[in-house]
Amino acid sequence: MKKYNHIIIGSGIAALQLASNLNKSSKVLIITKSKLNESNSYRAQGGIAAAIGNLDHPSFHYKDTLKAGCYFQNENAVMELAENGPRIIENLKGNGLTFDEDDCGNLSLGMEGAHSQNRILHCGGDATGKHIMNHLFSEIHPQIDIIENEFVFELILNSNRNRCIGIKSMDENGEVHYYSGQNIILAVGGVGGMFSYTSNEQSIAGDGIALAYRAGAEIVDMEFIQFHPTLLFVDGETKGLISEAVRGSGARLITSTGAYLMDGKHTLGDLAPRHIVAKEIFDQRAAGVDVFLDISMISEFEKKFPTVSKICLENGVAIKTGLIPVAPGCHFLMGGISVNEVGETSVNGLFAIGETASTGIHGANRLASNSLLEGLYFGEKLAMYLNKLNPPKESLSIIEKEFQMRHDLFIPNVKEVQQQMMLHAGIIRTKLDLLQIESWLNQFSEEENALDKYSKEQIQVLFMVQCAKLIVKGALLREESRGGHIREDFSSESQSWKEMHIVQSNKGIEMRRRTNERHKVEIHA
Repeated sequence: MKKYNHIIIGSGIAALQLASNLNKSSKVLIITKSKLNESNSYRAQGGIAAAIGNLDHPSFHYKDTLKAGCYFQNENAVMELAENGPRIIENLKGNGLTFDEDDCGNLSLGMEGAHSQNRILHCGGDATGKHIMNHLFSEIHPQIDIIENEFVFELILNSNRNRCIGIKSMDENGEVHYYSGQNIILAVGGVGGMFSYTSNEQSIAGDGIALAYRAGAEIVDMEFIQFHPTLLFVDGETKGLISEAVRGSGARLITSTGAYLMDGKHTLGDLAPRHIVAKEIFDQRAAGVDVFLDISMISEFEKKFPTVSKICLENGVAIKTGLIPVAPGCHFLMGGISVNEVGETSVNGLFAIGETASTGIHGANRLASNSLLEGLYFGEKLAMYLNKLNPPKESLSIIEKEFQMRHDLFIPNVKEVQQQMMLHAGIIRTKLDLLQIESWLNQFSEEENALDKYSKEQIQVLFMVQCAKLIVKGALLREESRGGHIREDFSSESQSWKEMHIVQSNKGIEMRRRTNERHKVEIHA
């Protein structure tokens, strides 16, 4: 069995930023259940937000983030992110990453929904994620071990069950592997693959949330899920993301009746916050009215948006018509594993960064293009913390065990979970729908023991069911509409307790008052 200082589960932007900033003397493992470049970060079409314009300022970025998130954030954390944005961009540039420039050689700054300033930087038009990820790949130290196509299915706790000391994974042949680590970091993305309509990689389906929950970590605000307004919609299926930068360049949402969808709906029109635009498109489609993105006013579209153009071409949508059929789909989880200011969870030795963590940045709805910045910032911040952390004094030895064949799991298939979640816990929610899916979910197995003898596919569905229960319970308890959580049976002013976080763990559910004070960081020695 190999032993490491740090085990990083996942290979997105937060994971790679962390790995590239850890001490070179550390023994580090990056392990991912697919390929290194099969992540939401790599697919990201949108850019990265930072207040670097002549008329911009971090305080403006801070205010826009709070407004988009319905003021449900940790304001100190939001200010830190906004203030560090320009420095992070300069660091990337200094290390050789090239951002798109205008005809005068200045950084090209785009506009996206709910931003008050042009502050979105891009690389390669709509291939920003790919360029940043390739840059970070080049920064990874050669001595870091990288394992692809191994599915981490269990976090190993010590005998007292008060510290995470390792992981179990399963390779493509079903063989189980053990790895010991002083610090275990979850960076495995969100929950998009749990819904039938999504912009995410299908493999991103709540693994990190389920792993942390089963290990006893606190999970918070799972009801806050962002549905991106514009996914390419062909033959009743979503086929990929149509970046918000397209609307930022002037594209308009138009219905099959010829009406501009967002006229009179919001002061920001087509660039209103995502949950507002997504709801309007959803309502139209529910009424049998198709919605399109009118791109006829954008010159050289294929040059400016090569990724979008390729997706359209591959799915038989002709750019020359000027109309792209769109529908909303699951895009980003604002809640997740509860962490402090450096990514430390409620379980000793376990950390979380990126979309799988709830850092206090996004609140009830993420501001466009803040996710790449968040991943870079917290990846770097956690690295600085771990580089100074004293190793634990206790033994981290793991005893490998043989397990008997388990009983048959009574679980649904992946498509059933996706369809049920989209139908009953998707963009628009009601108590009746949520109770219906809660009853459906409660009939399935919750295996609490070792999972070694189940298949990867069975465990994945088990994790999806567990994560779905957390989302549905949070959505039932939050009897209000706020940001990405829209309860059709409750307005935004319905309840006096709405400033409470919904915290779930395998020990129970707690309503915790929202505060800007973070719990202090303790170095566990």
